[in-house]
Amino acid sequence: MIGFLDEMLSAITEYSEVITRRIVERVTIFDEKIVVELKSGLEMEVEA
Repeated sequence: MIGFLDEMLSAITEYSEVITRRIVERVTIFDEKIVVELKSGLEMEVEA
């Protein structure tokens, strides 16, 4: 992940399908929460 971000020439200011597909491994939607898992292994949970 750090290597990928170091390759970026400028700040990310808008949604990019290509960048999203490079960093996101999986998005799981439950009744009570959404879990986003990045390819780096980091997981984020958002209550729905």
